[in-house]
Formats: sequence, C-alpha cells, structure tokens
Amino acid sequence: MSTEVLVGHVDEIPVGEGRTFAVDGEQIAVYRLRDGSVRALGAVCPHRGGPLADGLVDDGVVVCPLHGLGYDLRTGEAVGGSGPGVCTHAATTDDDGGIRVVPECG
Repeated sequence: MSTEVLVGHVDEIPVGEGRTFAVDGEQIAVYRLRDGSVRALGAVCPHRGGPLADGLVDDGVVVCPLHGLGYDLRTGEAVGGSGPGVCTHAATTDDDGGIRVVPECG
C-alpha cells in the first residue's frame, strides 16, 4: 500500500488548470477544480502521449491537447470514445493548502 506524498501547494495550480508532478518516478497530473477540490490522473495520454496537465478542464473532464479525447477526472475513463483510460490517484489538500497524492492507481 502506498502512502500519501506531498507534491506541492494549491497556489501552484490556477483554478481550472492542471500541473504535472513527479511522484516515485511517475508523472502525475493534478487538477484544481472550480469547487476547490483536486483530482489526479496519470499525466500522459495513452493514445499519443499528450501532456494531459496542459488539457482544457471543464465539468469534471480534461481534454487531451493533442487529439481532443476527454477523460473523466473522477474515474480516468475515456469520455465519448473507446480506448484505454488513464490511471486515477487519490488526491487531497491539507489545512495548509498542501496537495497530497497517493501514487497508486485507484
């Protein structure tokens, strides 16, 4: 079982955007949603290797900047298309605004 890792602070991620953090040798994209929550997915699109942290985030979905396929930020499943999804990771913020991620697929 993996433990939580402090990856950064919520102030590092503008609301509605994502940033990539390296955690235990893995690239993890962390998104700061408009409701103040954070979500974390594998940072690389399985189709063309696109940087998912650079994708547009809206209504709980991130859209790959290379080919436009969306991924549900809660489940990692591809939205509106077939194909592989991406790994999800548990992500929370602490009382000081620190972002904590469990580097293990959920």
